Order: sequence, then C-alpha cells, then structure tokens
Amino acid sequence: MGLEGRDARLRTSATQRPLSPHLQVWRWHLAMLTSILHRASGLALYGGALVLAGWVVALAGGPDLFDAYRGLLGSPPGKGILFAVTLAIFYHLANGIRHLVWDCGLGFDVKAANATALVVIAFAVAASVSVWVFAAFAGAL
Repeated sequence: MGLEGRDARLRTSATQRPLSPHLQVWRWHLAMLTSILHRASGLALYGGALVLAGWVVALAGGPDLFDAYRGLLGSPPGKGILFAVTLAIFYHLANGIRHLVWDCGLGFDVKAANATALVVIAFAVAASVSVWVFAAFAGAL
C-alpha cells in the first residue's frame, strides 16, 4: 500500500470518530458541578495569590501605598473579592480531601459522591461565613 492509501485511510478514520458531547447534551448533576467548581476555585486561588502579591508590594511601597491598598481591599468590592477567595480556599481544601478519599478507591458510588459533594459545599460556605463573622467580631472588618 502506498502512502496515498494510508493517508486516505487515516483521514477517513479521523472523520468517523465519535465526538465528545457538548455540555448542553449532558444532564447537569452534582458531581459535574463540583468538578467545575473545583477548577474555578483553583483559578480563584491564582487571583487570591495576585491579591496577596499586591499586598506585599504595597507593604514594601511604604505607608501611603499600603493605606491606599488597604482602603481598596476594605471597600465593598474588595471585601467581596476577599470573601470569594476565602470561599475558594475552603472549597478547594475540602474537595481536595474528597479527591484523596477517591484516590483510596472509596466513595465512587452515586449516593456517596452526591453526599460528599453536599458536605464539601456546606463546609466551604459554613467555614467562610464563620471566618468572616469571627473577623467582624474581632474588629478586623
């Protein structure tokens, strides 16, 4: 068989492969949501690292720059970003532990996966709110 025949066979098999279904084809379920949220929380943690880096730069820049940055983070949008980063930290932590349990071969059945997904979400929300309530009572907000 010449090269022409092999190339035609490869092109034909490549065009006949099944395509992966689009997100609109899948029925949304909790495991899918937690998988997407795990990736999103990882991206949010990169944003949180940039906020932290900005804080360090402002700290090194002197009192005026630090006060300006602190004012920016103390504004309502800044507090919203900080709360989102707090939520991302706790969600990523809890879901990471869930993945470690899966690495041990446990919790793969649908009932357990859905239950642990709810625990992860509830923990992330409860821990984030607790930290912010404690910060408010301590006068840090």
